[in-house]
Amino acid sequence: MTSSSSSSYRFFARWAGISYRYAIWIILLILVVVTLGAFYIVNNLGVHTDTTDMLSEDVPFRANHIRYLQSFPQYEDTLLLVLDAPTPEQAHIAAKRFTRYLQDDVTQFPSTYYLTGEPFFEQNGLFYKDLSELGRITDYLAAAQPLVARLADNPNLFTFSSVLTDAVEELRKGRKLELEPVFSGISATLEARLAGKSRALSWQALLGGEEQKDTYQELIIVQPKLDYSQIFAAEGPIDAIRTTAKGMGFAPDATEKLRITGEVALAHDELNSAMHGAQDAGLLALIMVAVVLLIAFRSAGAIFTIIVSLLLGLLLTAAFATVAVGHLNLISIAFAVLYIGLGVDFAIHFLLRLEEIRKPDQTVPEAVYKTGGDMGQSLLICALTTAIGFYAFMPTTYRGVAELGLISGTGMLISFLITMTMIPALQRFFPIQIKKSSLSVRSINKILDLPRRSRKLVYSITIIAVLASILALPHIKFDYNLLNLNNPHAESVQTFQELLGDAEDSPWHINVLVDDVQQIRQIAQQLRALSEVKRVISILDLVPEEQEEKSLLIEEMAMILGPISFSSTAFLIPSPHTVSEQRMALDKLRIVLSQFVAEQPEHPAAVSARALEGSLANLIAKLDKPVLENGEAKEQLLLTVNNDLLSLLPNAIKRLQLALEAQPFSQEALPASVTELWHGKDDAYRIAVYPSENINDNDALRRFVRAVQQITPNATGVPVISLEAGEAVVDAFFHAFSLALIGVILTTWIMLRSATSTLLVLIPLLLAALLTGAGTVFMGLSFNFANIIALPLLLGIGIDSSLHMVYRSRNTGADYENLLHTSTARAIFFSALTTLAGFGSLIFSIHQGTSSMGQLLTIGLLLTLVCVLIILPILLQSASDKKEITA
Repeated sequence: MTSSSSSSYRFFARWAGISYRYAIWIILLILVVVTLGAFYIVNNLGVHTDTTDMLSEDVPFRANHIRYLQSFPQYEDTLLLVLDAPTPEQAHIAAKRFTRYLQDDVTQFPSTYYLTGEPFFEQNGLFYKDLSELGRITDYLAAAQPLVARLADNPNLFTFSSVLTDAVEELRKGRKLELEPVFSGISATLEARLAGKSRALSWQALLGGEEQKDTYQELIIVQPKLDYSQIFAAEGPIDAIRTTAKGMGFAPDATEKLRITGEVALAHDELNSAMHGAQDAGLLALIMVAVVLLIAFRSAGAIFTIIVSLLLGLLLTAAFATVAVGHLNLISIAFAVLYIGLGVDFAIHFLLRLEEIRKPDQTVPEAVYKTGGDMGQSLLICALTTAIGFYAFMPTTYRGVAELGLISGTGMLISFLITMTMIPALQRFFPIQIKKSSLSVRSINKILDLPRRSRKLVYSITIIAVLASILALPHIKFDYNLLNLNNPHAESVQTFQELLGDAEDSPWHINVLVDDVQQIRQIAQQLRALSEVKRVISILDLVPEEQEEKSLLIEEMAMILGPISFSSTAFLIPSPHTVSEQRMALDKLRIVLSQFVAEQPEHPAAVSARALEGSLANLIAKLDKPVLENGEAKEQLLLTVNNDLLSLLPNAIKRLQLALEAQPFSQEALPASVTELWHGKDDAYRIAVYPSENINDNDALRRFVRAVQQITPNATGVPVISLEAGEAVVDAFFHAFSLALIGVILTTWIMLRSATSTLLVLIPLLLAALLTGAGTVFMGLSFNFANIIALPLLLGIGIDSSLHMVYRSRNTGADYENLLHTSTARAIFFSALTTLAGFGSLIFSIHQGTSSMGQLLTIGLLLTLVCVLIILPILLQSASDKKEITA
């Protein structure tokens, strides 16, 4: 038992007494130091938002990625622009327009790649199709050539209807024509126009014999100039892209729309959602914490003392971070959260103990002196053990966490110094008032008394919970998917998840570097044999096989199409046919379709022909009305239908004619703008490996990465980095917690000088850790890159609470009932409530990583409270009973 004559008691008592006696000078000195520190912070503290710098470059997968970026720097920090349009022609035209804008602004966008729009691929695209596909295109082109040729002379709705009528008559006579896509496409276009919407007919799809889809996409890869001196490094380029897109008419409700995703946009949106989520949660937390402190102290002076002490300690910790590290990263910036969560505990324990000690016949200086003596050593032990817990993260390869450990560990020592110095000094001006037992105190005491008469029940429930938790531990999961940390409603996230569903061109694919072109074929063959791999692309695939055979088919297509050309003003000239003539041509086509369906109901084209007949009937019925809706003229309606059906034909024919000029080529003919994407600056070659599954799923991600790594251990890319970084983080935290546990045990044993007391301190901590791990399993909550940062806070709170209880019990000899009725139990209760109120509000953050951190903290804090305020007092009572029996 510590007495008032012990050296440690006298030391801390005098410390608190001196702080009170010289309060003005001490407060002024601290304010001067904090003010100087604040100026230093403003002028020198940087923020690094580049998450790749958080892992040591010595980690193998990190070294592989660095080498990859050195070989192919154009793939570092990129945006992925997704242009959506109803037809492939419109998507291509829109992408070409936007690419020209990006390429003209090389200052803001150093590199831009629109691979589909590369002149080389536009001319040689047919060589990349297989022979069967080229044969099918040849057949469809032969069937469509008469229609296209007649439209080239008279590109209007009357000619279109007449030619199509002739084609249906040929079908009725038994001629084999592939007209199903034509019928379906025209019907869909007419129905859209009748509904007041625009859906142009895609001639590119028709000439290829394909059903026209609802949406087509083109992808543009952009490398923007990032400004890392700003928190939002990509804000400038992203705003420029959005402004230009709006000016070009690419609005969300327009025919063509542009969406922004890619690693830079995802990081930008994640930081934005994290900061806004923290801001909203912070306002809620401030209100809730103030309410808890008001209930605990019922004194504005006490609340002011706690808040001032926290702010001063927080600024001093930030000043230390500026001196020791020079910057914060997305991990170490959490030191503020950890400091507030743990620093408030020190202040609450000191003030509640002061309130408990102060008697009516006792002066404030005497009460402060005694409180300093009583609380000094326990607060020091808590500060040391928690600091050691944080410092244990410093040797890890996870640099972001290592810096967090250094800053937060030192922050705990600063918090101890501020508590022992500033709080006694502020008592000179805002002294704790003498209060009788209040209703809130009596209510808390009743709550804490509940388990006292059910010791066996508590032991039984604890044993059952421990066994269930041990069974649940193997099912703890770590979520490697970085998308799951972000705001699920952000455009970049939704677009990226949509792209991940396309295994043909997943933006998350693995890159393999080889130094010799001779190795490419062998490695690619091994990778293609994996069931986890959808396709493999290398520089060798840029030179298609069977070029001679394909060339013959391309020449045949060129002969079939012939020298067709469209006048650039053809669609600007009003139709030479009257409304009545155009209506008659449409009705004639409808009648022929009706006859065809009646005569050959089992024909493959009957279903699409019936649909087109119905669309034509609806259009004719609308034309027959005396007055159209909204005052629309019948001429205008027919003109818009004409444009919907024919406006894209010239562009489709022009692109097709360019592709029909293709000639066989070798690898030497590949342009530099293409080869530089596959042959790096250091003479390395890139192999792209695409997954067969949607690797948005963690299990699919692991299967894909591990399968590829068995063949190529040096593989890199986002899938590899996500998986390896996750495992590196888990490994770093495991080793750090092992070191922290050893350090905490040794420090506690040295300070308490008792193996039994040390064991009693550790049991609630270990129990809370075990139950928290199991709780994540039962609640379906996975650990991730964000919420794992909450573990040091739970460690600190757990060890501090246990230490306070054991120290108070050992040094005052309090039994179960008296111990739970002390300021120590109330301080633990209110400290947990303030932390719970503060960080539990994070659950409502739009940032899913922050929200999951709030969930984990809520689970952990509640279980820590149970272990410290229910299980530990019973253990202490049992230990006391055994001592009495032994004695």
